[in-house]
Amino acid sequence: MKAAKGKGAVRKDKKEALKPVEDRRVGKRKAATKADNSSKRQTKKEKLANKDPNKPKRPPSAFFVFLEEFRKTYKLEHPNVKAVSAVGKAGGEKWKSLSTAEKAPYEAKAAKRKSEYEKVMAAYNKKQESMADDDEEESDRSKSEVNDEDDVESGDEEEDDDDDEDDD
Repeated sequence: MKAAKGKGAVRKDKKEALKPVEDRRVGKRKAATKADNSSKRQTKKEKLANKDPNKPKRPPSAFFVFLEEFRKTYKLEHPNVKAVSAVGKAGGEKWKSLSTAEKAPYEAKAAKRKSEYEKVMAAYNKKQESMADDDEEESDRSKSEVNDEDDVESGDEEEDDDDDEDDD
């Protein structure tokens, strides 16, 4: 038993030697990584908040085009299998076993969908740019013009307020 403890101590020294110098000073490695992960999570949430529901979806790859057809045949052959993972695994194995000639029609369909997506995306981007231009035109109106209108309206109200005070 004592020999085992001695080996464990040697292994611990090796782990210390592999750690970067900064980590040896801090002592706990996990605490430093958790702080970094929390900042990443916030940025992901911000990205999700900015997602546009009108943006076109990306087209499926050749594998997913193949999987659409494979699911139908797999469910006919295996009606009792309900797990999505089982269908995915079987589809992945089948895809790997296909030759390049057998994959060609799926790759052609994927390329066609990709070209359609690029056209739709170009139209979407133009629409976004035009909407951004409209927003800029509204914001181009100087703040002083907006404030002048507010002053005119509030000035009338102030005069009315003064008259009310005299009546008391």
